[in-house]
Amino acid sequence: MQKQTLTAGQIVRTAIEILDAEGLDGLNMRALGKRLNSAPTAMYWHVKNKDNLVRLAVDEAWNEVALPDVDARDWRTPATALAVGLHEMLARHPWIVQALAGHFLYGEGKSRYDDRLLAVYESAGLSPAEADQAAATAFMLALGNAVGAAANVALARKVNLDGGDPGELMRESLAEATRIASAFPRLRERFDASGSGYNDAPVDTFAFGLTTFLDGLEQRLAARRP
Repeated sequence: MQKQTLTAGQIVRTAIEILDAEGLDGLNMRALGKRLNSAPTAMYWHVKNKDNLVRLAVDEAWNEVALPDVDARDWRTPATALAVGLHEMLARHPWIVQALAGHFLYGEGKSRYDDRLLAVYESAGLSPAEADQAAATAFMLALGNAVGAAANVALARKVNLDGGDPGELMRESLAEATRIASAFPRLRERFDASGSGYNDAPVDTFAFGLTTFLDGLEQRLAARRP
């Protein structure tokens, strides 16, 4: 009966809930079965193993990114929407940053996103090879700006599991890092001017990077026109 009533969609959605709450280390068939009120062995009717389940969960998350229409007259609007949508999705699921480093990830969800992203850059006038480079650059902008937050979440979870106080450890570590960095004049000037600490990212870093990238791409395309 478990084989008939339990669906792959239920398993994947529940896996995402566990991953959001506990990260990659918190996901296993026993925890999944407990959430679904099913025997852990019932999971294997639908997923081969944990690696396969992580791949399916990541691909389901890619489906959260809305795909804008391709508009050759205004390619920047859909290009921006795709980059922002990816950045927001990675922020909702910080474990994906870790999964990208340790799993081969693919599927229909990612493919639909990649295909639309390439279409947008090709509509701007880039060659297929250039569109591939532009798409990779936009992806790395979103991913790079998600790494810090994902690392903080993973660190806090690890310290908590070890029985420590994540908040106190973070405060102590940042205070020490800021003290060391303050010996360097440009870093000290930044800390004094903004009141920020060593690990604080500048405000709107992702927006700045994306705008700068698209501005440069637009200028490059304009230079080609007669």
